[in-house]
Amino acid sequence: MQNISRREFVKRISAIGIASYLCSQNSHSQEGQKDKPNFIVVLADDIGAKELSCYGNKEINTPHLDRMAQEGVKFETCYATPICHPTRVMLLTGQYGCHNGVYNFANMRGGPEPNSNVEDIANTHRTFINLLKESGYATAMSGKWQLSGEQPKLIYECGFDEYCVWGQKGYLPPGTNYSSGFEGDRKYARYWHPSIVKNGEYISTKPDDYGPDIHHQFVVDFINRHKEKPFVVYYPTCLTHAPYLPTPDSKKEGVALNTSDKSNYKSNVEYLDKLMGKLVEELEKAGLKEKTIIIFTGDNGTGGQGKGQPTELGARVPMIVWGPGYIKPRGSVMELTDLSDILPTLCDWADVPVPNDRPMDGVSLAPFLAGKSETTREWIFSFIADRRILRTKRWLLEDNSPLHYGRLYDCGDSRNGDDYKEVTNSDAPEVQKAKEYFNQLLEKLPAPKLDHEGPPTEQKKTRSKNLKNKQEVKQNKLEKRAKKKAQKK
Repeated sequence: MQNISRREFVKRISAIGIASYLCSQNSHSQEGQKDKPNFIVVLADDIGAKELSCYGNKEINTPHLDRMAQEGVKFETCYATPICHPTRVMLLTGQYGCHNGVYNFANMRGGPEPNSNVEDIANTHRTFINLLKESGYATAMSGKWQLSGEQPKLIYECGFDEYCVWGQKGYLPPGTNYSSGFEGDRKYARYWHPSIVKNGEYISTKPDDYGPDIHHQFVVDFINRHKEKPFVVYYPTCLTHAPYLPTPDSKKEGVALNTSDKSNYKSNVEYLDKLMGKLVEELEKAGLKEKTIIIFTGDNGTGGQGKGQPTELGARVPMIVWGPGYIKPRGSVMELTDLSDILPTLCDWADVPVPNDRPMDGVSLAPFLAGKSETTREWIFSFIADRRILRTKRWLLEDNSPLHYGRLYDCGDSRNGDDYKEVTNSDAPEVQKAKEYFNQLLEKLPAPKLDHEGPPTEQKKTRSKNLKNKQEVKQNKLEKRAKKKAQKK
């Protein structure tokens, strides 16, 4: 150093400083990437909150979800929509139907046109999958898709790196020789001898293969292959939707595996709970327990007991958030949430900005879940077709539409329907104040204006050929062609 000029000395010191700074920034960047939590969002099919023992069910045993609720946070009041399709769009986009355009199935009352742009999830919407993938997350989906897209880009186009789904008609690659089972209505099977499409490829199964086990194993394999990188898994289960078939734990000798019986619903819920226990166990084995957050919820009320109805029974679903490394154990809480909150919550944890070019209805639950806040939001919302459901901690408005006011309840401190008092026609000052507050909110939450009263599940008066999913029509044609070729041979 004694033999170099002052200028050369300064240059060398500067170079060392820059190199140190860059190394430091790279280290911080890697550390930040490492600190980002992994996410597993489980959306159970057709299960209201009342079906889990931690929500008070005395007949169905769900010990694994109960433990997750105790170790994390269980929301007593969480709303989906009363039917699955708009719920799935709301969950992915963080928007209500009045902002994402999907109020119902395309073939039902108030739903969009079958080929409407709002049904194009990949090109019209921004989902939490898009946002997390762009920030470096590995992404996967397993279970029941039931949204837009077709082969060969099916599901990939929505930002998923990998997927494993129940292969409904229209999801199978062209020319597939279908060899799996059927449900009673000739749908491709989702449970025993299931129709499985994995990363664009039809997977042959055996009669004793069980679909939910295949979907679950895919999730386990994915998380084990991505231990070193943040990942997000969207896991919409086939359980507990009809048909109600026996599970691997409840099947009986002499009873056909495809025999549907409502008495199997209990075993279906309990098997779903068992899979959640296995999921936590696998995270522990992989060393990911402290790095992963699981959100468990449902897409609507229980089939035949609320589903499709513009009531709290139709909208109230379980919401359990578990993640020992991030979640303050609160157990059961009376704060409110709905499924629009999932996108902003994940983005908050991952330090990813939410889209600012469109309305965002959800709010981040991360501060509350981490113990940095004691409240979530003042009201939650649900909808189906032209019907709306609005809730504060005390007041509940059901079945409201532009054609009629609906029913207003004073719920007191209850959250499960017990001791609700209808006050729709009351002139009490506090009731009038609640109505005024709800009216102000409803002005910002418009419903589609239809010309007549009708049930939310009413079929649109459209030519039957327009009611069919074009993917299903295409698949049926392919099957007929394959059958004719086989007959000629």
